[in-house]
Amino acid sequence: MPASDDHPATWTFLTHHARVLVEIARDPDVRLRDIAASIGITERAVQNIVSDLYRDGYLTRERIGRRNRYSLDLDRQFRHPTEAGLPVRLLIELLIARDRPGRDD
Repeated sequence: MPASDDHPATWTFLTHHARVLVEIARDPDVRLRDIAASIGITERAVQNIVSDLYRDGYLTRERIGRRNRYSLDLDRQFRHPTEAGLPVRLLIELLIARDRPGRDD
């Protein structure tokens, strides 16, 4: 049964972890509150996700004044066995490609 206005879809293809990675890839200086607003979760949830990603080596943080700048390790591989061996770069490049100027719609 397809989603309708009466019964909107309640699931998505991407996890919040993937969405946070994409937002950081788009803007390495992004604030966690801006990520939260963009993807529709709490700032605390974003903090926990960033901590997960940091702990598992997907990103690093550099303190610059009162802000953080994030760097992603795009060669790090997906964690799930079905995607093992594939770098997260593939997902990030796919999802941020739509942001590039001159893209044909």
